[in-house]
Amino acid sequence: MANPWRGEVALTIDGKRHLMRLTLGALAELETQIGSGTLVELVQRFETGGFNTRDVLALVVAGLRGGGWQGQTKDLLDAEIAGGPMAATRAAAELLARAFMLPEHADAGQ
Repeated sequence: MANPWRGEVALTIDGKRHLMRLTLGALAELETQIGSGTLVELVQRFETGGFNTRDVLALVVAGLRGGGWQGQTKDLLDAEIAGGPMAATRAAAELLARAFMLPEHADAGQ
């Protein structure tokens, strides 16, 4: 089970359940991956619905890496994500929310 206190979010890829989380290193990698802009701007894009598939993919990859995954972005291009693109988008948004959530609110999203 994903532990919201650690910022974890679960996502099933190719039939295997992965725990994702945005560690400081994963956040730094995410900043590099999104190129221009800041993490605050990324959060704002998700809050307003102005995100794109590159944002979702970058968040999923960063979250997987924060959870210990050793793969590359290209490994996900043909991967089967349980629940499809909508599940990936929900997981990405939840990752972002949990990364910046105060501990007393960590179980509010469950």
